[in-house]
Amino acid sequence: MDLGLTDRTYLVTGATRGLGFATARELVADGAHVVITGRTEESAVAAAASLGERALGVAADNADPDTPDRLLAAARDRFGRLDGVLISVGGPAPGTAADNTDAQWQAAFESVFLGAVRLARAAAAELTEGGVIAFVLSGSVYEPIGGLTISNGLRPGLAGFAKSLANELGPRGIRVLGVLPGRIGTDRMTQLDALSGDPEGARARNCAAIPLGRYGTPEEFGKTAAFLLSPAASYVNGVMVPVDGGARHGF
Repeated sequence: MDLGLTDRTYLVTGATRGLGFATARELVADGAHVVITGRTEESAVAAAASLGERALGVAADNADPDTPDRLLAAARDRFGRLDGVLISVGGPAPGTAADNTDAQWQAAFESVFLGAVRLARAAAAELTEGGVIAFVLSGSVYEPIGGLTISNGLRPGLAGFAKSLANELGPRGIRVLGVLPGRIGTDRMTQLDALSGDPEGARARNCAAIPLGRYGTPEEFGKTAAFLLSPAASYVNGVMVPVDGGARHGF
């Protein structure tokens, strides 16, 4: 199947590893150009180098108000166009409502929520018909996840923003959607399993609650996200797409 990605350009944040990197790798494999970001110049450049000449690595912090303009300019200067963005950022601090501090909430709001809103607004002004804005969110959009209270608070709000933006940009032919990873085998998931004090037991219990009986792989997420970003998914808009092996209980 031709996804129509050849020579299109995508910006993928938080993409030096994990889900963002897996998506960037699939985009490049299908002929797209990518601008990927990481917290340090070293990590961003190294990740881009592993993807080849179709990738550019840029150090960026989603919480920085200057980041959107800088990243969009990098895409224009290097590849001459921008066709879409995948907004991903490391998950907020785990914890309960009683344990999470104001500082943790504020830091997460700036990076996970407001940083995503700023980048989406800037991209919306830059993109033309056929463009796409996608958010990497979480199953917490629909069901709270134990021990991730900050994520439970912020992700649903960002999904609501994405839905509103989809309604506003649809008449211009620009799509907006969310991708909701479940339990994918990343460093973040390893960290969360370790919080239980019994990582192997936690993984076994979690797998038992997933109809497919296992964690997903970053590659499985990346292929799904690349499809949703591509012209092949040109009528998929305004939805939240779970990539969770069937773990979500609702329809």
